Amino acid sequence: MNFLSIFVLIPVLMLMGLFLSKKRSQLLFVMTVGASLLMIMSGVITYMYLAERAAGNTAEMLFMADTVWYPAFNIHYSVGVDGISVAMLVLSSIIVFTGVFASWKIDPLPKEFFLWFSLLSIGVYGFFITTDLFTMFMYYEIALIPMYLLIGIWGTGRKEYSAMKLTLMLMGGSALLLVGILGIYFGSGATTMNLLEIAKLHNIPVEMQRYFFPLTFMGFGVLGALFPFHTWSPDGHASAPTAVSMLHAGVLMKLGGYGAFRVAMYLMPEAANEMSWIFLILTGISVVYGAFGAIHQTDLKYINAYSSVSHCGLVLFAILMQNETAATGAIMQMLSHGLMTALFFALIGMIYGRTHTRDIRLMGGLMKIMPFLGVSYVIAGMASLGLPSLSGFVAEMTIFVGSFQHTDMFHRVLTIAAVSSIVITAVYILRVVGKIILGPVYDKHHEELTDAVWYERVSVVTLIVAIFALGSAPFWISNMIGDSVIPVIAQLIK
Repeated sequence: MNFLSIFVLIPVLMLMGLFLSKKRSQLLFVMTVGASLLMIMSGVITYMYLAERAAGNTAEMLFMADTVWYPAFNIHYSVGVDGISVAMLVLSSIIVFTGVFASWKIDPLPKEFFLWFSLLSIGVYGFFITTDLFTMFMYYEIALIPMYLLIGIWGTGRKEYSAMKLTLMLMGGSALLLVGILGIYFGSGATTMNLLEIAKLHNIPVEMQRYFFPLTFMGFGVLGALFPFHTWSPDGHASAPTAVSMLHAGVLMKLGGYGAFRVAMYLMPEAANEMSWIFLILTGISVVYGAFGAIHQTDLKYINAYSSVSHCGLVLFAILMQNETAATGAIMQMLSHGLMTALFFALIGMIYGRTHTRDIRLMGGLMKIMPFLGVSYVIAGMASLGLPSLSGFVAEMTIFVGSFQHTDMFHRVLTIAAVSSIVITAVYILRVVGKIILGPVYDKHHEELTDAVWYERVSVVTLIVAIFALGSAPFWISNMIGDSVIPVIAQLIK
């Protein structure tokens, strides 16, 4: 067995350990050990990957392995990673680790919650390591299915409605995606489902690409909150429990951007060139609309959910610019958004657990009452609006620099519109910070509340350190990603 499969094997062992656990302490032990091992493994794989590149290995994918799974349809269990995959594995591990500590006191049914949480993580890790289209789709579905139960049982507010809406829209996206994958398979000659082999063949007729590219891109775009298929996201985020919101926004939505880049654009470059302008308009709307939507919200989770629509729209927007700089920025934006959104949702969950409200009109002066959570929320806000030395700045600046490399009026106007979202983001972030963190204490009962406890601090500090690390020393990861972006961009500019 290839060692990359360890990323799937560890969550499977976590599932077995959870089944055998009888007490909450045993559940937490299993989850903590499993999440810690995943963190260690992501560090190891990063070191090994960089060492291989430094040694002169220029292969598109490293640590590859292939096993025939279902020969009738040429389905293989094939794995491999490049710089983009490694970055996503690191992000997933950080979010899973912090999500465990954010769910320390989950109730009711903690055992069942962690079981579904672990199954969700299997889908996420499997998606990022596989190079086979069918296996990728299978892991994609494994990541989506637990969301219904995690929101419907452990969520808040209109949780049944939100869970059903999320499931129906994402399954609709999956249907489009399945048709697109089958189109790619038969269009390439029905001899392989391996991404790299299909890309090398480069023989999908342009006429077929015109049909299957939009289906594939929209299939992934639904998960990436592409306008007008974004409406599931705010409701899903608002109702989901804290750890699920963290994994949902931090990692699950990245499957959309990753898949759109790795599958739709890489395998159908001619159609991508022809039709990118349509999706550029839609993603441009996502960026601006999401930011304006956040301004009008009073619920903390809805504010962050609409912010996610804007930031994830920026990922797809950058991918469609079809140059190395913008694509590198897109992957960095995935990392940045994943970290800062996970931090936001973790803090919102902690604040809600104490104040029992997410309405910004009913909160104020939290810095005086809970200084640790207050300072952490300000840091998350500054990362979101792109303050230098934090992750949001390097990601968004790279995207905008790459987007401005296009000299035509169409791309320039859309880029300027996307840049304007920064101003709008600053408005709603500073409004919330000023109201709930720095304002006067609105509710006198809140003065009796306590600050974060140790397991909450572990979750928050881990995410803050990662945000500062990405923002302050971005070059090593930028170079790692940039090298892996080149093969995809090369396909697009042939």
